[in-house]
Amino acid sequence: TLVRAAEVSTQLYGGTRHVTDGWGIPLAAISPRCTHQPLCELQPPEGVFRPGSAWTVWDGQPASPPRLVIGNPLRSAHVMVGARTLALAADTSAFYAHGAGSSSLKRLGIWGLLGGDEVGRRAGLYLLEDYDPHKRPIVMLHGLGSSPLAWARLSNDIWADPALRRHFQIWHVVYQTNAPLLVTRRRVQAYLDAAWATLDPEQDDPAREGMVLIGHSMGGVLSRMLCVESGDGLWSAAFAVPPGQLPGDAADVATIDTTFRFAPYPGVSRAIFLAAPHLGSPSADRWYGRLMRSLVGRRTPEIQSLQRVAREHPQAVREEVRETYQQARLNSIATLQTAQPVRRAGEHLMPAAHIPYHTIAGRLPGRVPEGDGVVPLASAIIPGAASTRVVASGHDLYQSEAAIAEVLRILREDLAAQD
Repeated sequence: TLVRAAEVSTQLYGGTRHVTDGWGIPLAAISPRCTHQPLCELQPPEGVFRPGSAWTVWDGQPASPPRLVIGNPLRSAHVMVGARTLALAADTSAFYAHGAGSSSLKRLGIWGLLGGDEVGRRAGLYLLEDYDPHKRPIVMLHGLGSSPLAWARLSNDIWADPALRRHFQIWHVVYQTNAPLLVTRRRVQAYLDAAWATLDPEQDDPAREGMVLIGHSMGGVLSRMLCVESGDGLWSAAFAVPPGQLPGDAADVATIDTTFRFAPYPGVSRAIFLAAPHLGSPSADRWYGRLMRSLVGRRTPEIQSLQRVAREHPQAVREEVRETYQQARLNSIATLQTAQPVRRAGEHLMPAAHIPYHTIAGRLPGRVPEGDGVVPLASAIIPGAASTRVVASGHDLYQSEAAIAEVLRILREDLAAQD
């Protein structure tokens, strides 16, 4: 399906539209996702959407009717028309706005937090453009009850920048946000592994090196945990026996081991955290946090493995978390409680020395504690960051022009450092 780009609403971006004047008429093109190869699983269920530009070519001979030509201006910015080289007109905003307009992800994000299964069926990593083995992936991780649609404005501005567009490709992650943090980290690693197995089975593409992680809220904490060496600190906060000595069914023990012990994800070269509660969030301890903890789904296979081991071998589990594990009272919000033992152990884990990281936090006037109304500054700002920026914003930092400008600055600075 082809639609004139000018007819596509850009409300998704707050009305911002990025257009480059040139030859042809900008289009938004969408087609169903393919079904015949593993790569199809990395295409959004809504379909494949791409920008296009249309023009006619005619040699002036009555016997030769004009031809309609459609090209992708992000692949070929210039075309030959007769003896002339012309820059193609481009609208880099309409294609995603058109495709996302039919998405149910915004609604499903909330239901996924409350235990709905549909987000779980859609969970995974999705490419928003054709895979390029030479372009560095920007992997975007949304927060609790949210979806990749939260990244629309940032993605729109990256596509509008020729240098960033030339060197980076955007990947969005969909995940069910009811699961505990460490469980979700394990799942996101599996999504990345599956994507790379499909895209680069030989494991030699330059794109594997130089991945940038960008995460908002819980997605920011996930991003940090994908950059760290866990050691045995998280394990020791949960279990009274060393790794390798946990009794129980072998499959359950293997699941638990890979959940609590891990290394930095290979190829990550930079991380950007937006409004991330690295030290927990007091909201998880308040009455509405307790209400949400009672509503948020806990039916995850990984927690069931933990529950079986805790019930069958209680002495192997630390007393502080034993009852919680035995009753499976563990979900994403519970793991953001400031006093949660495993979360407290995790807050000391910083990205590996080879991964620079950046923190961006929001601040609203009159909030106590000081912060964005959900995450205090003291939790969002962590030591050792390559840069720290505080902007006037609530928790929806992904909508903030100042925060987006800071992310773009970091990405441009990263490119300059590579040169």
